[in-house]
Amino acid sequence: MTDYTTPVSTTFEMQRAAIKQSQQAFEQSVEFQQNVGQAVLDSLDTQESAQRRGVELSQQAIHSYLDAVENTVPGMGGTVEEVRTAVDEQFEFLLENHAELFENLGSEFDEGIDAYDDLTGDYVAAMDEQIEMVLDAHEDLEGQSVEAVEQVEEQMAQLQDQVEQVQDQVQEVQEQAQEQLEA
Repeated sequence: MTDYTTPVSTTFEMQRAAIKQSQQAFEQSVEFQQNVGQAVLDSLDTQESAQRRGVELSQQAIHSYLDAVENTVPGMGGTVEEVRTAVDEQFEFLLENHAELFENLGSEFDEGIDAYDDLTGDYVAAMDEQIEMVLDAHEDLEGQSVEAVEQVEEQMAQLQDQVEQVQDQVQEVQEQAQEQLEA
């Protein structure tokens, strides 16, 4: 009987393995997305630092230009100092806004990551529960299928026995008819 049920059981086992592999792949995909989000958040500090350094270099370049103007143009000291003060105020304002922007961006992105993690955690938990139910139902279906195959196999064996009995009876009748014809 196991000749017919082994392929059925193997098929069901392969299907369950495929379901579990798909589940693991999905969970790894979610974990990857979470890691990417965290990497982006972690890179914001580097991005802010690099941009701040660029702004500071621009300020230094303007200071160097103003120094050159002050040194080469006589009588410009007061005017250059006013321009330098105005430039420094604007750069200070820019750097404050820059820091605030990155602080807000980091905070919002962090909240977004937390919300995403919560949502995907709930989704994965619900999916795991559903897959567990599917696998349980799948195992029940396997049991029913194996039982049905065994019943069909048993019925086939009974039918084979009946066919053999009928063949024996037909052969007996043929032999008797042959004997009667010969007699």
